[in-house]
Amino acid sequence: MNSKFFDSNTYFVDEKVNYFKFENSYKIFNDKGNEVGSVNQKLSSGQKAIRLLLNKTMLPFLLEIKDTTGNLQASITRGWTFFMSSICIEDAQGNTIGTIKQKFKLLKPTFKIYNKSEELVAVITGDMKAWNFQINDSSNKQIGTITKKWNGALREVFTTADKYKVDLNTDFANDSNKIIVLSSAITLDIVWKESRG
Repeated sequence: MNSKFFDSNTYFVDEKVNYFKFENSYKIFNDKGNEVGSVNQKLSSGQKAIRLLLNKTMLPFLLEIKDTTGNLQASITRGWTFFMSSICIEDAQGNTIGTIKQKFKLLKPTFKIYNKSEELVAVITGDMKAWNFQINDSSNKQIGTITKKWNGALREVFTTADKYKVDLNTDFANDSNKIIVLSSAITLDIVWKESRG
């Protein structure tokens, strides 16, 4: 389950600009500005057609996190849904390692992250408009942030599309939970867009 991709505590997520797109696609960079992987939404041609007719909040989706050599690191899936959705996080071998449960209140959503034993491991809360989030563990201790604000030369790496920084505290050393939390945070933008239709 350990992966070099998840060794870092800081990630920069940059949306690839693709007009006329159905599938969301993002590049992932480390704190040095080096590309370490990607997040891609996978849709069949049938799913693309259905998305033109139905509300996206109902539709299933699949997100794949891969490293730069194309090796799958984790995936996030949701089946058909008609009410509040539960989203499944799987490791590279297809084993369920966690779930994301969402609660919406205007532009202030809450994402609760559970491990495979259904124990709460983290909660992501924040302001969608400012794109400023706090990641807390189950004891309500802050373990990280998601923000669009950062300084330095890394600004030059990015395009003009959606981009944000995921930062986990270096003292958050629980490897099994780290992959769940990072996968959730890295894909937050796509999950939010899909949930809002």
